[in-house]
Amino acid sequence: MFLGLDLGTSGLRAVLVSEDQDVIGASEQPLETAHPKAGWSEQDPDTWLRAMHAAAAELKDAHPKSWAALRGIGISGHMHGATMLDADGAVLRPCILWNDTRAHAEAADLDAAAQVRALSGNIVFPGFTAPKLIWTATHEPDVFARVAKVVQPKDYLTYALTGRIVSEMSDAAGTSWLDTGARDWSDRLLEAGGMRRDQMPDLVEGSAPAGTLQGDIAARWGVSDAVVVVGGGGDNAAAACGVGAMREGDGFVSLGTSGVLLAARDSYAPKPESAVHTFCHAIPGTWYQMGVILAATDSLNWLLRLLNMQPSDLAGLLGDHIGDPGRIRFLPYLSGERTPHNDSTIRGAMVGLEIGAGPKDLIHAVMEGVGFALRDNLEALRSTGASLDRVLAIGGGARSDYWVQLLATILNLPVDLPAKGEFGAALGAARLAICGVTDADPADVMTKPEIARTVEPIAAQVEAYESAYQHYRRLYPAIKGAAEG
Repeated sequence: MFLGLDLGTSGLRAVLVSEDQDVIGASEQPLETAHPKAGWSEQDPDTWLRAMHAAAAELKDAHPKSWAALRGIGISGHMHGATMLDADGAVLRPCILWNDTRAHAEAADLDAAAQVRALSGNIVFPGFTAPKLIWTATHEPDVFARVAKVVQPKDYLTYALTGRIVSEMSDAAGTSWLDTGARDWSDRLLEAGGMRRDQMPDLVEGSAPAGTLQGDIAARWGVSDAVVVVGGGGDNAAAACGVGAMREGDGFVSLGTSGVLLAARDSYAPKPESAVHTFCHAIPGTWYQMGVILAATDSLNWLLRLLNMQPSDLAGLLGDHIGDPGRIRFLPYLSGERTPHNDSTIRGAMVGLEIGAGPKDLIHAVMEGVGFALRDNLEALRSTGASLDRVLAIGGGARSDYWVQLLATILNLPVDLPAKGEFGAALGAARLAICGVTDADPADVMTKPEIARTVEPIAAQVEAYESAYQHYRRLYPAIKGAAEG
């Protein structure tokens, strides 16, 4: 048996699977995020540990025989988090999360430093790890002086399980300390960020062993202390493993809290100025690129709260078909934006509001705006040489037929919907564990899910949505100029 853990921002998911990838059981444990100041986003790492142990206890109780046969663990998690440890391995402060923008000035300065983009393969975004440590050095110098190690959120779980401070390439690539092409820490990038190599975790590939369970953990969980914990993967790399997006031309679109358009790459082809992320994949010798928008379903949930509506109300209100583009344009920059703008200070807008607009018009505008932002991501990916002929849709927003139909038409790509089942980052993490323990070829393990159906672009409306998208593209500089004026 193999355990996949996915440490998300809002909760931890655990899946127990067999070597043949039959799902034996699953557990969900909620997590909360603190926002002490505007733009700040933090979590207490102890809550991750409590969630992990609660999930393990639930699976052990529900499936004792299968649980006792556990051989390997893979862990996925949200990227870019700054989890700072002292020389004794104790947490020094709450983890600064991926969607925290306090270090925007530090990110801009680091991004402008010599060789930083060339070596990391990426713009230094405010959410990345390195600028958060620079911010800490300035604003919390007593904390910074005690930093012995910095780990990513999922790697803190690995440390708790194994006693080893280890990371892997896909998560390390989101720190701005890794030479992403060479798949190793960069002395120049560390110097630019005011850090040292000895403060970094040891590196392994995501499908390679990172350690075995400590005796007290094995006893607590009722499993062997020979259980192997592998390197694992950052959340999107693990999700790609879960859906079999491993080679050139494979990709997916995720309509989650944030929105992601990901393309697997067989070679390293960064283009930082596009604001596309170029990261190592979780298996050796591969990379992936993705565009990221910071508020996808977050945008819809924001509007539904204002309208006092529930997601279950949408189907009856919107109907089965998308119709023509709306007259209202929504820019989904509620938390700033990454791709293609790299703008942590921009904020959202609705343009074209009129007195006759009702809830349906506003909801369509939000869904359409998220679709247009993802179209921006598609164009940015194409500028790097990435090729996508179709995408797989995952995430909570993909449950809306209306939204998927809208997205297919805006992207002008077929959108595949997977059959029901486990195919996310937790499964991807378990698949990495299977590879690490059994030496199986990732190509044999990380297969694509069964497709329930494919949503094709509505050919008669592609041109109209293309025209609406071009109008949308012209709005960002106008809104940016108005905000700065």
